[in-house]
Amino acid sequence: MNWQTYLNDHYDEHLNQLLDLIRIPSVSSLPDHLPDVVRAAEWTAHKMTSVGIEHVEVMETGGHPVVYGDWLHANGRPTILIYGHFDVQPVDPIAQWHHPPFEPHVTEDRIYARGASDDKGGMITPILAIEALLATEKKVPVNVKFCFEGQEEIGSPQLPAFLAQHKEKFACDLVVSADSMQWSEDQPMLVTALKGLVGLQINVKGPRTDLHSGLHGGVLQNPIEALSNIIASLRSTDGRIAVAGFFDDVVNLTPNDRAQIAAVPFDDHNYQAELAISDFFGEPGYTTVERNWARPTLELNGIWGGFQGEGTKTVIPSMAHAKISCRLVANQSPEKIFAALKAHILAHAPQGVQVEVEKLPGRADPFFMAADHPAHKIAAAVLNELYGKEPYYVRVGGSVPVIPIFAAVLGAPTVSFGWSMGDEQLHAPNEFFRLMHLQRGPQGYVMLLKQLVDYTP
Repeated sequence: MNWQTYLNDHYDEHLNQLLDLIRIPSVSSLPDHLPDVVRAAEWTAHKMTSVGIEHVEVMETGGHPVVYGDWLHANGRPTILIYGHFDVQPVDPIAQWHHPPFEPHVTEDRIYARGASDDKGGMITPILAIEALLATEKKVPVNVKFCFEGQEEIGSPQLPAFLAQHKEKFACDLVVSADSMQWSEDQPMLVTALKGLVGLQINVKGPRTDLHSGLHGGVLQNPIEALSNIIASLRSTDGRIAVAGFFDDVVNLTPNDRAQIAAVPFDDHNYQAELAISDFFGEPGYTTVERNWARPTLELNGIWGGFQGEGTKTVIPSMAHAKISCRLVANQSPEKIFAALKAHILAHAPQGVQVEVEKLPGRADPFFMAADHPAHKIAAAVLNELYGKEPYYVRVGGSVPVIPIFAAVLGAPTVSFGWSMGDEQLHAPNEFFRLMHLQRGPQGYVMLLKQLVDYTP
């Protein structure tokens, strides 16, 4: 029996195993679910052991666990570290789910459940690939290690120190991330860039308490107005971010970069209609996709202060607050950008109020790996064979903190090789995973591991 036949014959068994994993409500952001995160780790470890992966262990991190395992008998071949995560997002708002989020609802071509797409459906595919190879060929063509974590959805806070502590155990030539996606059912893609992230909160304090707007109006600085003026100063009227030093380390797009981005089909009008907006706005001189994928951004996430209820309450508020996040591109430092923003905000603070700038938790370095990197060339050849099409090379506006962590701590590049799709309601009610990828995903991983035998960085 060959590995393709094995995967086809065991499809129903593999589907039921995935459903069992999905039923575990491993929500990492909610302390009450920590036992469930541990249970998902133990389920993953048991499955890895059962297929022949060796030295499997659930490892403590000081937070949520990591599952390690390896198969290291391909002498002289590269070592590939496969990454994924078994923690999931909360299910709120629960009323919008059509079915209970941890009771998988299976249709002809989909599984509806929390974590089905992000990332349990993707995470299981390389395990199934190893199972098929060991069952039919008794070996894996390369050395493999696994790093499956339970804290991705909260920013992997313990992972940098954990990997540094166990650097030799996780040492590898290449990381392959199962936490990724494809462009569509019939069009593959490879992610060449992910944005970094830094967030902050502005706190503006005025009088010691809210004041009567008639008795005290016209004689003091209003914290909301002061905050509004500070926020307005962050961007020029044409849409360019007006913070000194914000663009200092940005590597400008080359003509080849712009051509590669333009090669990915994108319809501005459809996107505008999808968002229900009347026009686009942003940094001049760039296309909509270039601004989202390849230029740093600054977005206001929330603003509050004063009276928020129904009706009228004529007060001058004592405080006002705003939250801001910045997505960064290759070569930018979250710490440097935070320092630049803080300096700008304090320089624009008016007299009569106290202004504080607070760094928010959750930061990520940007990541970039060129489309012509040797690992991308191998992955592209596999996807071309699997789909019958060349992949798109995509830069993503979001952040995945763990990928630059692998680069910084292990010195290894990462290829994103996953099976979610952008329309699968990740982080939202009625998340789903396409069943076609429970078949295509393990096939893709077998093919990729076979092609990586001659990989050199």
